[in-house]
Amino acid sequence: MTLSSHNMSDPMPDQLDLAQRALSDGLSRVIHDYRPGYHIAPPAGWMNDPNGVVYFRGEYHVFYQHYPFDSKWGPMYWGHAKSADLVHWQHLPIALAPGDDFDRDGCFSGSALVYGDTLALIYTGHTWLGEVGDERSIRQVQCLATSVDGISFTKHGVVIETAPQDAIMHFRDPKVWKEDGYWYLIVGARLGDMPLLPLYRSTDLHTWEFLNYVSGGREDDGYMWECPDLFRLNGRDVLLYSPQGMSPQGYERLNKYQTGYRVGRLDSEWNFTGGPFIELDNGHDFYAAQTLVAADGRRLVWAWLDMWESPMPSQAHHWCGMLGLPRELELCADRLCVYPARELTALRKTLLPGTPWWEASGTQWVADVAGDMLEIHVHLDLLGCTDGHLGVALRCSEDGREQTLLYYDAALQRLVLDRSHSGAQVTGQRSVSIDPAQGLLALRVFLDRSSIEVFDENGRFSLSSRIYPRPDSLGVKLLASGAGGRVSIPRAWPLASGWL
Repeated sequence: MTLSSHNMSDPMPDQLDLAQRALSDGLSRVIHDYRPGYHIAPPAGWMNDPNGVVYFRGEYHVFYQHYPFDSKWGPMYWGHAKSADLVHWQHLPIALAPGDDFDRDGCFSGSALVYGDTLALIYTGHTWLGEVGDERSIRQVQCLATSVDGISFTKHGVVIETAPQDAIMHFRDPKVWKEDGYWYLIVGARLGDMPLLPLYRSTDLHTWEFLNYVSGGREDDGYMWECPDLFRLNGRDVLLYSPQGMSPQGYERLNKYQTGYRVGRLDSEWNFTGGPFIELDNGHDFYAAQTLVAADGRRLVWAWLDMWESPMPSQAHHWCGMLGLPRELELCADRLCVYPARELTALRKTLLPGTPWWEASGTQWVADVAGDMLEIHVHLDLLGCTDGHLGVALRCSEDGREQTLLYYDAALQRLVLDRSHSGAQVTGQRSVSIDPAQGLLALRVFLDRSSIEVFDENGRFSLSSRIYPRPDSLGVKLLASGAGGRVSIPRAWPLASGWL
């Protein structure tokens, strides 16, 4: 089965060639101090949202928002990488370039899907109607492109020309899935300062019927919900989206924008009713998450490991942006549990010696654990820890000026990720609530050259942030202050490169 070929245009080799040439030229200028060793990042230039993650012909394909001409955001292209095992990746040629009437100023985010023996991309074509950057006057439409080889794509033009209401201009980030013989498409929209999620249905990907608004915002829900995703886990419906304009509440929603979800039910009238909005990750840098179904049925999720209007020191190094690790999602009661994809254990090199429990007040260097690409298991015994801090310092410099702190704060009863001394430009703390009665807090920490991702071993939370220490800040310390509690690193591994 293949898609009927009523093409609007053939691929634009000129524009794609120019982009590919710019990318090749940019490679010679890239400085590698902060380049991740096993995360997806662009070869050069700019990256933001993962905008198509899909399993096609025995391989995982990840597409992403990309500007190959500069390390800053520009007219969006679609970058492309693939992997057979979720661990070892290779870059493929740029998949989409802007330039047609319908996507003149950008091939914005969307999704990838398999239609018979064809790989299809559905994306938002973006046009500035006024000055570039003036979001008061734009046109956004939903477009289709297809490929039979998974590398070269043919554009088929616009498949959804207008939003359900004329007053909607912001209309982007389609996510498509198949269910009961139909294709469904959910997209983010904005009516004034009201976020809406239109839902459509199709049998052929070309003609789409508007069904209803799945959900809309209430007070304090923000003004735009980007990158919506709707899927079923354990018989429940999960609505995942990235709201813009939510206000901070205590320790929550501290980033410029968030990514989170609600668990509930989509009824026969296509209305979603569900529980409260819960952030999917509690670190500094996590946005525009998108899921896919793995070959074995697991629900996986990727996100952009950066945040708008945050420090990005790698821009001076001629590249910017990376994706977080692939994660597995499970539904635990009314919350999502999140785990690093099990395939990632293939990155582990020789097991490093662990440490005994440390309970003295002060800090202790861990002689056998150091590096900029590590998986570290950290155990915190919280019983009796009634005051002070208990945790680890990572990416420590010899002079003590650089370190990223991860510790339990007994007074606050929170696990804190502190970037106050994590290197160039970054700062700030993020944290999650911890019940000390649980006794043992077991964490898996992944360090790459400019990132840290912390996972609770029971899946209850994750904290993902960018850090920019000097290349020679490689040390690890145990730390304890106050009375009670113990900390240890029972296991740690250096990690191999994830690039073929």
